[in-house]
Amino acid sequence: MAEILDVLRTEQKYELSLAEMYSMTARLSKMLTGDKHNYQGGYMVRSLYFDTVNDDDFYDKLDGLEIRRKIRLRIYDPKASTAKLELKEKTGNNQRKRSLTLNRDEAMQVVSGNYDVLLDKKDDFADELYCRMKQYTYRPKCIVQYFRTAYAEKVNDTRITFDRDLRATEADLNVFGEDLRLYPVGLTLNCTMEVKFNNFLLSYVKDAVSLADKTQLSASKYGMARNYLIRAAL
Repeated sequence: MAEILDVLRTEQKYELSLAEMYSMTARLSKMLTGDKHNYQGGYMVRSLYFDTVNDDDFYDKLDGLEIRRKIRLRIYDPKASTAKLELKEKTGNNQRKRSLTLNRDEAMQVVSGNYDVLLDKKDDFADELYCRMKQYTYRPKCIVQYFRTAYAEKVNDTRITFDRDLRATEADLNVFGEDLRLYPVGLTLNCTMEVKFNNFLLSYVKDAVSLADKTQLSASKYGMARNYLIRAAL
């Protein structure tokens, strides 16, 4: 039986300076549970994004469509034996994320364009991914990598993440590559905070991440990376 994760919750994004981030993580570490990988200051997240031949998902985001989606293959270590093939569907601030765990060989088959391995999973979600990626001719487009620090609260499935040192490449799409040449995207002294929860944000968490003077970000990491790399190529 394929291992499937299905998460539905609200997601809000904000841009912070590193000084703001360190101040906020100091507060959150006293009231929320830190991710088990936070002990070294955080952990690497690397995603290989797929898109259609005409970059429909990218342009849907640029055009500000209310309903949009992304498909990505995610790992947390180049030496990892597994990867997660994920479909993210967003309507405004609400998002649904479904993840299918693949072994390393299956993941590389998908990267090479052999989506038939998804049919071997004998799972409805895997079949849905196969049909979408085949019908709309999805191909690997861009690797995005960053460093994350995360905190969680079980009530309302609350999760606060801080992502910094955003880097990307379109030149080498080996998601398991240990020597990727990645280029900085955006300001290296800034980070993105994501606030994720179901139903409502707990009052004490809301106070801890008080952002009265902050405007929510609409840009996705994939969109930021593609925008940067397209401009750099001009």
